Parts: sequence; structure tokens; C-alpha cells
Amino acid sequence: MPNPLFDQMGGNQMPGPMGQMQQMMNAFQQFKANFKGDPQQEVQRLLNSGQMSQQQYNQLTQTAQQMSRMMSGR
Repeated sequence: MPNPLFDQMGGNQMPGPMGQMQQMMNAFQQFKANFKGDPQQEVQRLLNSGQMSQQQYNQLTQTAQQMSRMMSGR
């Protein structure tokens, strides 16, 4: 079980790339817990409004496909 005090002091982070991956996964879990709605609709809204470029959309799509393959073990 995580120790909140230890976490606040930054003592529960790995150094280097593994620590960065851990931070990214923690941020994603927090985002996932707080996000309401349809992710595809939100991405489309960002693209349509110009807040996201076509290049960013393509990169996001590619990254999502890679992560999906990793998580499904393909």
C-alpha cells in the first residue's frame, strides 16, 4: 500500500526513464479518473477547433495504437 507522506516527499519515484514512465502512468491514471465523456469526440473537437493540428492528431493516433498493442500483448 502506498505511503501518502512518502509520496508527497518524492520518495516513491524511481530515477531515470523508469521514473519518467511511472510519472506518465500516474498522470494518465489521474486524467482517466477525472475525464468525463467520449475521448474520441474530445479529440475530434480539439482537431476541429484548431487546438490540435493534423500532425498532432496523427501522432496521437499512432501512439494510441502502439499503446493498445502493448497492453493487449500483440
